[in-house]
Amino acid sequence: MTILTEPHADLLSDYRPGDSFFFRSPGHTILARGTAATVPTCNVGNPVETLARRVRETLAQARAAGQPRPIVVGALPFQPTTPARLLVPQTVHWTGPSWTGPPSGEAPVEFGSLRHAPSPEAYKRSVAAALDRLDDGTLRKVVLARAFHLDDVVRADVPAMLHRLAHGNPTGYVFAVDLLRGHTLLGASPELLVQRNGSVVTANPLAGSAPRDPDPEVDARVGEALLASEKERHEHAVVVDAVAEGLREYCRDLEVPDGPSLSRTPTMWHLSTRIEGRIVDPDIASVQLAAALHPTPAVCGTPREPARKAIGELESFNRGFYSGAVGWTDSSGDGEWAIAIRCAEVAPNEIRGYAGAGIVAGSDPEAELAETTAKFRTFLRALGIDQDL
Repeated sequence: MTILTEPHADLLSDYRPGDSFFFRSPGHTILARGTAATVPTCNVGNPVETLARRVRETLAQARAAGQPRPIVVGALPFQPTTPARLLVPQTVHWTGPSWTGPPSGEAPVEFGSLRHAPSPEAYKRSVAAALDRLDDGTLRKVVLARAFHLDDVVRADVPAMLHRLAHGNPTGYVFAVDLLRGHTLLGASPELLVQRNGSVVTANPLAGSAPRDPDPEVDARVGEALLASEKERHEHAVVVDAVAEGLREYCRDLEVPDGPSLSRTPTMWHLSTRIEGRIVDPDIASVQLAAALHPTPAVCGTPREPARKAIGELESFNRGFYSGAVGWTDSSGDGEWAIAIRCAEVAPNEIRGYAGAGIVAGSDPEAELAETTAKFRTFLRALGIDQDL
């Protein structure tokens, strides 16, 4: 594998369909091409330990084959029964944060029809059903998603979509992962699952959301109301507690702020907490941390397994890589993983985008529907579609 550090390269403009991996974080940009090795996956045993071991073995084999600094890149799915997409690329181009000018005015997609899965009314019924489960004590929180489909796609300009995502989300984790057979996972996530940089481990869970408003004064009040909301702060605390508990097994000197701060994207306000600690064992790589934390209550719910079971019963589709994780890990264990939200899977004849909302006691089905509608806007703007779903 060849690693090229190019301080002034425009890797976003260099991205082409079929490139194995593109990832832009606030700190750097990675463009990976080709496949030198694929990390084998399986659905038996301890999935965290199995995945970590197979990543280590694949990186060791790459070093033995003469690659001095191999990295593994790719995506983890939401359900453990879905194979991960992880590989060692042939070539990695690496630079600092990649900023971009405005995209062209031409819409990057042509399609026949747009539909929902489920319909808005069916989604609200699912939220009501989830609230019943919360009332009987089965769950503390569950995240329910819905999807939009563009059918009969005759043109899908993936690089143009990626350009629009990067331009519209300058502080987000922008990604493109080749899923094979002409399928690409594209997105612009606001949420860092976990990062390891030397001994320092960082997570930044987001939970508790409100749609932005175009009027600056109204928008400021929306953010203030979110920060003051007892219901939203409870939803956020559930996620922070779970992430902190997940990291304690691997970290010392864990620092967890007493309360959340506000974070914003072009379409949403979020409650945010930045958690930091120091790794106990240098052999624990970022991908193992990601697998141990995933899925957090921010995209699944709590308790984890009952929430995941409820999602399988209440949602009408397979999430695939939506609400999974996208990122990289190197042979030193360093790496960075973002939660795969504000994303879509682009296929030769179809595009499917996703958005979810966290359901807790006090949730309102109409408000949760509105939240998913607002979250759809990130990817709809990348498609040049100016309408709410």
